[in-house]
Amino acid sequence: MTYVIHSDIEQEGLLAGLKVIDLTHYIAGPYCTKLLATLGAEVIKIERPGTGDPMRYVGPSLDKARTVDHASTQSSGETGAWFLYLNTSKKSLVLDLKTPQGYEALVKLIQSADILIENFAPGVMDRLGLSYKHLQSNNPKLVMTSISNFGQSGPYKNWKASEINLYAAGGLMNITGEPEEEPLKEGAPLAQLGAGQNAMVATLSALAYAEDYGEGQHIDISIAEYATNILENALMQYSYSGVEYSRVGNRGYGRAAWGIYPCQDGYVGIIAGPDQRWPQVSQIMDREELADPRFESRQGRLIHADEVDALMLPWLLEHDKVDIFKAGQDEGLGFAYVASMQDILEMEQLEARDYFVTIDHPRAGKLKYPGAPISPQLNNVSSSGRNSAWVYRPAPLLGEHSIELLGQLGYSVNEINQIRSNNS
Repeated sequence: MTYVIHSDIEQEGLLAGLKVIDLTHYIAGPYCTKLLATLGAEVIKIERPGTGDPMRYVGPSLDKARTVDHASTQSSGETGAWFLYLNTSKKSLVLDLKTPQGYEALVKLIQSADILIENFAPGVMDRLGLSYKHLQSNNPKLVMTSISNFGQSGPYKNWKASEINLYAAGGLMNITGEPEEEPLKEGAPLAQLGAGQNAMVATLSALAYAEDYGEGQHIDISIAEYATNILENALMQYSYSGVEYSRVGNRGYGRAAWGIYPCQDGYVGIIAGPDQRWPQVSQIMDREELADPRFESRQGRLIHADEVDALMLPWLLEHDKVDIFKAGQDEGLGFAYVASMQDILEMEQLEARDYFVTIDHPRAGKLKYPGAPISPQLNNVSSSGRNSAWVYRPAPLLGEHSIELLGQLGYSVNEINQIRSNNS
């Protein structure tokens, strides 16, 4: 079951009353502010005139801009899948920060804000006249979070990077891939999304301090450092022993019955542990040979990995992934399956928890979105039946809230029109 969220429904959220100025683009920064917005904060996304966040044009896209002769051209910038996902529940204000009027409007907004999130290259905020020292002089409790590739200091601070660079430089790529083969990139932009999560946690921690002591902070988030923080035990192993962590591919830790295997309709994860449950694997797969004492321990399955895999494979290829998953779980074994996007949309566990949210966007229409990454158990439940901790509204059209927000700042109609004309 999913709930359709319309833009005209008033919702609260855990962070209702919090005002966030969003000077972010692409992935890491927008993901941070997306989390704040869907928790109920008023997130005002400042976008450049004409084009807005470049992520608006990253496909797939559901509509196309059209030329005078009706020929389909590039995306309109309103229905790009990435933008819709990363910018739910935000407001869009178009300002040209290089004009006096645009700069003045932004400073006015920041003076009444609790949080400012930015992910320009280091030094850009200073050049725009928006240094933290300057902004804090007018708003002492302001929390400003800066997200960049390598951080605000150090010899790499001005280096350019994309996700593949950040994943590699942080060390994760070195442990991803098959043994004796080249390192591999990950599927999703893990470094950027993870850095966005870190930024949200750090920002809310600094906000709590500001509320208690009346003093804001400037937070420095490095995307590459996030990747280094989740290197499992690879870095510690090297620190202790000087031995590099070797890539093990789908065969987790190098042993059999601990990794990803093919099956009849896809792939499954076989996790045969703890050791005392190994006999159940033999029973599930109906192979007495798997009960050989040589395979009972993790070390045994490491030494005889190829033999164990060869014994399991025929049974796996004769059964589908969901049946294998449930057969293992019924015996207390951590079996899993590699879910496709269709599997996820139809997953009974997610449906039972009302995970998905259907949002009705004015251009893209009704689409199913991933739900909240956290499910707090609250007593206050919205009239729709959903927990009111999270707020979901459509991602904004470019400049959709400009008139509303500039009016709240006290600008007259003529002044608003002047600012908007400067943006065109």
